[in-house]
Order: sequence, then C-alpha cells, then structure tokens
Amino acid sequence: MPGIARLGPDALSVDVEQLGELLHAERSQIKKVLTEQTVIAGIGNAYSDEILHAARLSPFKLAAKLTGKEVARVHDAIGRVLTDAVSRSVGQKAATLKGEKRSGLIVHGRTGLPCPVCGDTVHEVSFADKSFQYCPTCQTEGRELADRRLSKLLR
Repeated sequence: MPGIARLGPDALSVDVEQLGELLHAERSQIKKVLTEQTVIAGIGNAYSDEILHAARLSPFKLAAKLTGKEVARVHDAIGRVLTDAVSRSVGQKAATLKGEKRSGLIVHGRTGLPCPVCGDTVHEVSFADKSFQYCPTCQTEGRELADRRLSKLLR
C-alpha cells in the first residue's frame, strides 16, 4: 500500500510539540498544510476551515511563522473539531452522514450566512479548483481576503 505509506501522522495522534515541528517545516499557508495528507493525515477541506476558525487564524498565514501560542490553538482546535465530528458521526447511517456533517459546520459551506460566533458574514475565497470559507472578524481582524479568481477577472 504505497499510498498509505506516504501519509503523515494521524491528526488526532500528534501532540502540540510534534504539530509545531510539522508546521514549522512547511513553507506554505496553513490552510494548504493542514490538508496535505503527507504532512498530517485526516484533515480535509471542510474541517481545515473549521479548525482555522476555531483557532482564530487566517487561512493565508504561513505555517512556518506560527507562534507557539498559535500552534497550541491549532492543536486544540484539531482535537475539538475532529473529536466532535467523530462523535456526531457515530451511529449515523450512510444516507444521513453528510447532512450530520454539515449541521456541525460553522464556516465551511456557509458563504453569505452569519458567523454563529460573532454575527459577521462568512466569506469565501476561490483559487484554482478549490475554495475556502472564513469569518473576517474571527480570523483576519476584520480584513477581507482577496478572492484570487475574481481578482484576475478585474485586471
């Protein structure tokens, strides 16, 4: 199973020091690093949005530049978000699993809706074939992040 051999450690198995080492070794934005399965396994697009919201971090922040406190917030958020997701999915039938996942999301898939934490509008940034959602008040000190697809159209 060569694909499995390339996976990083399970997201729920790393301690805060290991997470710091993994993140500080990467030169990419934290959003990309969290979803890179060879770095840390088990976090996809939706849950990375949720983790970054819970950690109150911009998706564009460079992983290598996170402070010790920020790494600790990410570690705590990973534990809370993924443990909650697992608990909500236990006993769910396949037909209801996706709906149950959506019901627990605070920012992912909620573009244009109010953030349940602060009431600001959830925004979306699109790039290549992906997008992410975030709350400007909770994550970027009120700054709106540039949507790269839209920015290219406006030039």
